[in-house]
Amino acid sequence: MKQKLSIFILVFLNFQLAIAQVNLASWNIQHLGKSKSEDNIAYMAEVLRDFDIIAIQEVVAGPGGAQAVGRLVDELNRKGSKWDYKISDPTKSSPYSSERYAYIWKTHKVKIQDQAFLDQNFVDEIEREPYVIRFSYKDETFTLFNFHAVPTKKQPEREVKYFRNYPDLYPDETLIFMGDYNLVDHHTVFNPLKNKGYELAFEGQKTSLKMKCDTQKENDCLSKVYDHFIFPSKKLNVLKKGVIHFYKDFEDIQLARKISDHIPIWMEFEIETE
Repeated sequence: MKQKLSIFILVFLNFQLAIAQVNLASWNIQHLGKSKSEDNIAYMAEVLRDFDIIAIQEVVAGPGGAQAVGRLVDELNRKGSKWDYKISDPTKSSPYSSERYAYIWKTHKVKIQDQAFLDQNFVDEIEREPYVIRFSYKDETFTLFNFHAVPTKKQPEREVKYFRNYPDLYPDETLIFMGDYNLVDHHTVFNPLKNKGYELAFEGQKTSLKMKCDTQKENDCLSKVYDHFIFPSKKLNVLKKGVIHFYKDFEDIQLARKISDHIPIWMEFEIETE
């Protein structure tokens, strides 16, 4: 009897360790602004409706970007759950590369803590500074960094190298980095974070779309390994992860690219306590 009771207690305690389970999506939606039609917005909402939190990169810096995010949230709110959202100010880069970020979340699943903000620690070194937000779920808090690096030709590793400092700048927080890094997962610039206990969720997963391909055949319409989740492996347990091959819903790749030139990535995770 004592042995059975001990086993029960052990199972119960192990169950209690995992107290926060969240579905998180990240999507670089190319030029999310007034150019997106109502059909485009409705399609995006259908793709994203089952996630708890959505991080978006490449929102247009002008007013059309904020309006497009609002339109997307309105569409999501018609699908059975209540959503809220935050949009960043334009990043402090040049007018030609400045963008906004956005977070959208189900209000019954997570609660925002404090105000979302554009991180200012490396504003002179990082062209589009990360957009930071804190959420809580079942008394556990985690902090998201939403990021869009400069294009490959501008050597994004020169700004991504500063990410090694964030665990020390936010030592008491569970940090999750996400977005379009324009770098492959095995690039050495990620090694300092790996040495601090961080992992990349995907290995070799292509996320950008080719200019030409046949979406109706079993060929690969994906081009580059650019989009990532980076998480602390000792604090987060990734239960599931994947990508959404939305382009397969379209007969022509150019029609798919009117939605975006990247596919969404997602992961389901739980936060563990000691």
